[in-house]
Amino acid sequence: QLQASGGGLVQAGDSLRLSCTASGRSFSAYGMGWFRQAPGKAREFVAAILWSGGRTTLADSVKGRFNISRDNPKNTVYLQMNNLVPDDTGVYFCGRSRDAWDRSNPSEYRYWGRGTLVTVSS
Repeated sequence: QLQASGGGLVQAGDSLRLSCTASGRSFSAYGMGWFRQAPGKAREFVAAILWSGGRTTLADSVKGRFNISRDNPKNTVYLQMNNLVPDDTGVYFCGRSRDAWDRSNPSEYRYWGRGTLVTVSS
């Protein structure tokens, strides 16, 4: 089970840090990812991290502004979001990859959290 938190209403230029905590003992064996979904749009990739944290992948739209990290002893993955813009608005979901890799295709994720809403006003 995955539980995401940390969303909220912010202004353009602000920062937020999302957290996603997993239950169970196998967290450190899997890649983790963050995706987002705006109203009326498909779920899109934001960031992913290798099982060890040794490699990350970011969508072009967030490079230089967002960072993904993980704390395996705490079963938690984070998404640090800086310099937010209105286009970042959406429901953010964390997911567990089907394997250890930092995958960007949502179809390769097997478990999803409920999501947390991020709203960025201009």
